[in-house]
Amino acid sequence: MQNGFTVAIDGPAAAGKGTISKAVAAHFGFAHLDTGLLYRAVGAKVLAGKDATEAAQTLIVEDLEDDSLRTSEVAQAASKVAVIADVRAALLDFQRSFAARLGGAVLDGRDIGTVICPEAAVKLFVTASAEVRAQRRFAELSGKGHADTFEQVLADVQARDARDADRVEAPMRPAQDAILIDTSELSIEQAVAEAITAVQAKRD
Repeated sequence: MQNGFTVAIDGPAAAGKGTISKAVAAHFGFAHLDTGLLYRAVGAKVLAGKDATEAAQTLIVEDLEDDSLRTSEVAQAASKVAVIADVRAALLDFQRSFAARLGGAVLDGRDIGTVICPEAAVKLFVTASAEVRAQRRFAELSGKGHADTFEQVLADVQARDARDADRVEAPMRPAQDAILIDTSELSIEQAVAEAITAVQAKRD
């Protein structure tokens, strides 16, 4: 077992990177961190009236376990606080410490391979068309009783894509040496298999 073997998985919302990351971590026995939850937790605190930078600086692991972090309102707040340089700086050490842990780690987010862990052993960029991702998110929200229309969800996805890709601090983009996995027409099983194959190739 290599100590500090890091897998960086980036990509836009609802592309499947979270599902793939959890599956890869489970397959190889690595720890997993959904870094988006860090920004969602900060966003939730901002919605509750707290200063964004202070919220980031005082974040604890328990803050990531709140079920309310998965709402679309918190997702939009997360995307807004993610453009704040002081927030990103406050969360940087948290993520890098996690990535360096013994036994291997999988981190998924939007700037893992480019900013957080540019020396990661494996970098994947998981994507899908905006329409496919909006349909997935719409189905997820509908199943939870949310009243958003497909058009609203698509608009949210496109707005978030633009904000994540155009921000000055750590814009979302594939690392130069990232392996691209487009899940638009892949089943979950196929996408996970591609990711596991890519990671295994780097471990052999």
